[in-house]
Amino acid sequence: MTTIGADAVPHPDLTTPLRLVTAIRPYDWGSVTALPELFGTEPTGEPQAELWMGAHPGAPSLAGGVPLNELIAREPAATLGERTASRFGAALPYLLKVLAIERPLSLQVHPTTEQARAGYAAEEARGIPLDAFARTYKDASHKPEMVCAVTPFHGLCGFRDPAATAGLLDGLGLPGLRPWIDTLRTAPPDQALREVFAAMLDDAARPLRAEVERALLDVREGELVAYGDIARAYPGDAGIAAALLLNHVSLRPGEALYLGAGVPHAYLGGIGVEIMANSDNVLRCGLTSKHVDVAELMRVVGFTPSEPHLVKPSHDVPGAYDYRPPVAEFALTRYELTDDETYALPAGVPQIVLCLDGEARLGDEPALRPGQSAFVPAEAAPVPLTGKGTLYRAQPGDVG
Repeated sequence: MTTIGADAVPHPDLTTPLRLVTAIRPYDWGSVTALPELFGTEPTGEPQAELWMGAHPGAPSLAGGVPLNELIAREPAATLGERTASRFGAALPYLLKVLAIERPLSLQVHPTTEQARAGYAAEEARGIPLDAFARTYKDASHKPEMVCAVTPFHGLCGFRDPAATAGLLDGLGLPGLRPWIDTLRTAPPDQALREVFAAMLDDAARPLRAEVERALLDVREGELVAYGDIARAYPGDAGIAAALLLNHVSLRPGEALYLGAGVPHAYLGGIGVEIMANSDNVLRCGLTSKHVDVAELMRVVGFTPSEPHLVKPSHDVPGAYDYRPPVAEFALTRYELTDDETYALPAGVPQIVLCLDGEARLGDEPALRPGQSAFVPAEAAPVPLTGKGTLYRAQPGDVG
């Protein structure tokens, strides 16, 4: 597995920032070149999809030469601070990532905390190994998330108003779609979306899905272009038709999108900094080579139409943009560093800082360069942040 920061010098001092050694996950939807170009590293020839920074047991970062989850379990008060440790236990409540998306991610949804606990307990009781292909719940946590666009970024998010989707399907000119279109126009919205979504994923719809796929492949302009790209990426996949029920959203660099439990979504392309609760719980119904669990997804997904939830950053301090989604586990700040500004990172808060371009200095520590990151333990004194470039800072959402 590719890592960044392997030259970090191990040291156990929890009163200073700790350089991280971080893993890049080679998922098949990732770009071969985007992260190497962004970070100035050599391509490996395989996809580099997600850079993980945090303490999730699936790929914990090394901090001071120790897996960050083990360090936190050993020293929860010093690493997390009393407030975070009392709220979330001996675990970092968030996970920070950089995504580099070459082809669409799975059509997916995340559970609530209650659903995750129940699903995790049920699979544990059935003896399904955590690393088994058919395992759905990898932990007992919910997984709200927010992505902040680094490059132009687009995806699918939330169910579109059914009447608007009926018009979109009408534009394909396929007589076989008439029952779905009529349901979307006449039934109550939640009922219409549930019925049509389930019908689209049913094996009985395979011939009609093939017609939809062929029609999408012929689209060259307009709102359906993004769905044609999905059809080209995943020929024959059941999720192609179901994706048509979701809003298409495009983000400009610096714009952010929040996703709560039960919101169906699929990221389609671009580079983004993503922050989420410290979980890997994903329920998929298509557009993937990973495990698909339609029955469980149907139980978890919310069928109320919704507009994409954009998070507008506050900008009270020059060069600092604070993204505060409606969740306790995480918040994100983007710094556009110049030689003229110094920022003080607060004490008492477990923070991860990531340099995306240029370089950044945390006090007297060696400069962070693109792709490099550090964990600032709660026990550390306030740290001055200087440099020139772009830096992201992650922290719990219910503290300063």
